[in-house]
Amino acid sequence: MDINKLIANIKKKIEKNVPLDYIKIEDKSFIHKNHPGNKEGKCHLKILIKSSKLKKISRIDSNKIIYKLLDNELKKSIHSLQILIE
Repeated sequence: MDINKLIANIKKKIEKNVPLDYIKIEDKSFIHKNHPGNKEGKCHLKILIKSSKLKKISRIDSNKIIYKLLDNELKKSIHSLQILIE
């Protein structure tokens, strides 16, 4: 899948399911290009979310919410996911 389409789909999915003030998704695949275990067709993403709802719960629980929403993408297209919640 095209990285820009993937990012747009992820953004839409999170916005639909999590009350948030802001979301930014960055492709960080270039940083990991020569790392062992880096797989062709899999990307590395960084997601910055500003959400008072997610900020009120534990980091583990907020990450679980995002991972559950992105389960399909994680299986098919994402090798590494960095989640930052403010």
